[in-house]
Amino acid sequence: MLLAHKIELQPNEAQKEYLNKACGTVRHCYNQLLEYFSQKENQFSLKAAYDFYKNTIREQFEWYQEISFHISANAIQDLHNAFSQFFRRVKKKEKPGFPKFKAKDVKESFSIRTPQKFGVFGNWLRIEKLKSYIRMRELIRFSGQLKQVTISKKAGRYFASFLIETDDYVTEYPNRQASVGVDLGIKTLATLSNGEVYQNERLLQKNLRKLKKLQRHFARKKNRDSNRRARAKLQIQKLYFRIAKQRAAIAHQLSNYLTKTFDRIVLEDLNVKGMMKNRKLSRAIADVGFGMLRRFIEYKAKLRNCVVVIADRFFPSSKTCSKCGAKKDNLTLADRIFSCDCGLVIDRDVNAAINLNNYSSYSRDKNQRDFKRT
Repeated sequence: MLLAHKIELQPNEAQKEYLNKACGTVRHCYNQLLEYFSQKENQFSLKAAYDFYKNTIREQFEWYQEISFHISANAIQDLHNAFSQFFRRVKKKEKPGFPKFKAKDVKESFSIRTPQKFGVFGNWLRIEKLKSYIRMRELIRFSGQLKQVTISKKAGRYFASFLIETDDYVTEYPNRQASVGVDLGIKTLATLSNGEVYQNERLLQKNLRKLKKLQRHFARKKNRDSNRRARAKLQIQKLYFRIAKQRAAIAHQLSNYLTKTFDRIVLEDLNVKGMMKNRKLSRAIADVGFGMLRRFIEYKAKLRNCVVVIADRFFPSSKTCSKCGAKKDNLTLADRIFSCDCGLVIDRDVNAAINLNNYSSYSRDKNQRDFKRT
């Protein structure tokens, strides 16, 4: 199987200069190609793009020679992918989204897709045309054949993402439990049907005061080309980056626990895009990271041979009694305790998680947004 491992790099000043130059060269090459093939008389094809790159771009800009040919040439494949996605959307009559020019300091990265042009020796990374090796913060955790590496820059830090063909991954966990329902929320990140609760750390909310201060400081820098403005912008990027990494760490922790502990995981099909339209809750919803958590659970479930079940979006997990199956239509968001005429008194989120765990025993009437036990 192909697995990726992302490692932070610790380059010196000379290596940073090379990495920045490589990112800039790829961005420049992509923009030159896009400008040329945006003209009506120039029809895009891989052969035409390669000829224009080799005979025009590399000849016109001599500083391309300072960077490995295999780095800058990848802009051709990147543009090919962008045009392919554009024509796919046009064919499906979706919003086309014509390829856009790349901006400086936005998603800066470059890839080396030829294994012979880079190498890893312990915690050192070799790149073609870079005289010294770059130190990595850790060793690659998988053994196998390296297929490609992508170097990215974010918030002033550099990362290498390795794609590895490997077989040394644990897929069987013999002591796993049968099933679990997971109720996601804003007050608590996740409530499990076995009663476990994972609190929402509200990472963005905790840093709002500091973020506002940095943004005010940045707004005062009127000269767009000044070093002070660049430093103020970097401080904001670093804060956002730290919050994002902390949020991802929590999602990784929870997804690891679920996929290692249970054979079957039942999740809600949340309409996050629709929920974000609520202006009073949009920031809190974005701070949780529902989409990222679901994505982590789904890809780890495939690796670890467990099943992820996505409950129907209209399944009334919160309004249904987990004991008798009666539906309580008058339940509001303010009601945190679910009480039923059958005598059940239980936390609202735990009740929803139990219903999700028992989701297979429900069926939906296609003509009505209602569920019934089978």
